Amino acid sequence: MTSTTLTTGKQEILPPPTERYTVLGWIRKNLFGSWFDGILTIVGLAFIIYAGVGSLRWAFTSARWSVITDNFALFMKGQYPLEQVWRLWVGLYLLAFVVGLLWGVFVRQRSFTAWVLLGAPVLFALIVLIIGGSGGWLSLLLVDVLAVAGWALARWQPQRTRRAAITLLILYFPLLILIIRGFGAEGFLSLVPTNLWGGLLLSLLIAVVGIVFSFPFGVLLALGRQSQLRAVKTLCVIYIEFIRGVPLITLLFMGQVMLPFFLPSNVVIDRVIRAMVAVILFAAAYLAENVRGGLQAIPKGQYEAADAIGLNGFQKMTYIILPQALRAVIPVLVGQFIGLFKDTSLVALVGLLDLLGIARGVLANPNYIGRQIEVYVFVALVYWVFSYSMSYGSRRLEVALGVGER
Repeated sequence: MTSTTLTTGKQEILPPPTERYTVLGWIRKNLFGSWFDGILTIVGLAFIIYAGVGSLRWAFTSARWSVITDNFALFMKGQYPLEQVWRLWVGLYLLAFVVGLLWGVFVRQRSFTAWVLLGAPVLFALIVLIIGGSGGWLSLLLVDVLAVAGWALARWQPQRTRRAAITLLILYFPLLILIIRGFGAEGFLSLVPTNLWGGLLLSLLIAVVGIVFSFPFGVLLALGRQSQLRAVKTLCVIYIEFIRGVPLITLLFMGQVMLPFFLPSNVVIDRVIRAMVAVILFAAAYLAENVRGGLQAIPKGQYEAADAIGLNGFQKMTYIILPQALRAVIPVLVGQFIGLFKDTSLVALVGLLDLLGIARGVLANPNYIGRQIEVYVFVALVYWVFSYSMSYGSRRLEVALGVGER
């Protein structure tokens, strides 16, 4: 490799110098740049080593993880009937196939994310084998097989599978609810009442329903608050400010305890549905304010440009304003979705056995007295995995859309 220079007359213009550091040079510059930085580095390293060694020693010598392995199925699905667990696997298989189709249609280059998505089921399968699982590892490997099959089909017939992939994505959630809940007293898909749903299954369902339905509702509230119609604007402002003024647990208690008193005796609304509605109403109010911030960040020239090319109000908002507003607030929206997922743990306070509710039930078993640390570390790890996955996906989306760059 040769260095290039530019020559103008008798003067030689050199390229700008580049700073290159060795490992020791980087450490000296960034960690020991001054005496104060050096003290902070030494103290921080000492704390990390002390905490890390202590945590590893506890995890591999003192912790009794049998409380997790013995109740792993309970943590994942709650009291969902064992003979109907195949439905949950069918839902996961369908999701893997849809994700594979979408990846093959819309992603044209290899990425680290794809390897992570493919490697996670393999890792979980190895964990199941290590802890002595029977046939679960085969089901996890089948998830990878279906994801690769969907990806290969999309690459083979990209034009034909594009519409099918989008259609399956739209229909996936209704199909999943139908598969999990079932219908009828007997038969192939017999009804499984929601009081048997629990664990991570219930937490994910409440979070996904809250995210999917609160997003369009929140966008409509944000647009209503920006509306020129005084009645619409007033109603949206009252709703947003009222909901934001009360904690989520208040809405959950209202839905679970107070709502039945205002309904006829022959009208019974499922407890899980009441919790989902409370989460949707709560999340939509906060999402509306985030979207409104994005709308206010759009320059006035964008509105004028849309008017200049003859777009009506709906077209202007759909094609010009909203895409830019949502793009600007992607980090805030994903942060709210992460908070919403963690807030689902509050449903345990109103009697629903989500992941945290199952954890409390397991700790109430006399056989597992004194296992609080192991149980709550496991629960925290589960929440962290899903929260970090959403955060990582948000960062990748920001890079793809150039948020903050252009």
